[in-house]
Amino acid sequence: MNYLPNLPNLITIGRFLLVPFVVAMIGQSSWGLAFAGFVIAGVSDGLDGWIARRFDMRSELGAYMDPLADKALLICIYVSLAVVGQLPAWLAIVVVSRDVMIMGAVVLSWLLSKPIAINPSYISKANTLAQIAFAALILWSLTYGVDDSLWLRAGMLLVASLTIISAGAYLARWLKHMAS
Repeated sequence: MNYLPNLPNLITIGRFLLVPFVVAMIGQSSWGLAFAGFVIAGVSDGLDGWIARRFDMRSELGAYMDPLADKALLICIYVSLAVVGQLPAWLAIVVVSRDVMIMGAVVLSWLLSKPIAINPSYISKANTLAQIAFAALILWSLTYGVDDSLWLRAGMLLVASLTIISAGAYLARWLKHMAS
C-alpha cells in the first residue's frame, strides 16, 4: 500500500487545515471569512474526488481521510455555531451524537471481531447534504445579514429529522450485523 500523499490527498489535508480557520472565524464573528473558508472546503471536497477518479489517483488513505475531513468540518461548524449562539445547542448535540454513535459502533464491532463495512445509505447521503446546505445557509445569512427565520427553522427541522432517521438506520443495520 502506498500511503504517500498524492494530489487529492494533499487537497484533503488542506481541508483538514481549513477546519481551525473556519472555527476561529466563527469565534470572531468574521462571517464572511468563515463562509469563504466553508465554500473553499466544499469546492476542495468535490475537486479532490474528481481528480482522484479522473486521473486514477484513488487511494486507501484518501478513502479514509475524505469522509473524516467532511465530518471534522461539519461537527466543528455545528458546535462552533452553537457555542456562539447562532444555532440551538440541541441541534449540534443531535448532529454530533449521530457521528459519535456510528464511530462507537464501528470501533465496538472491530473490538468484538465483527467488523462492519461502512457504506453510506441514501438517507445518510441526504443527511450529509442537508447538514452541509444548512451550515452554508447559516453562514451565508450571517455574512449577508439576511434574517429569514422561516428558512432557518425549516432547515433545522430537516437536518434534525434526517440526522435522527439516519442514526436509526445505522443503528438498525449495526444491530442486525452484530446479531448475525
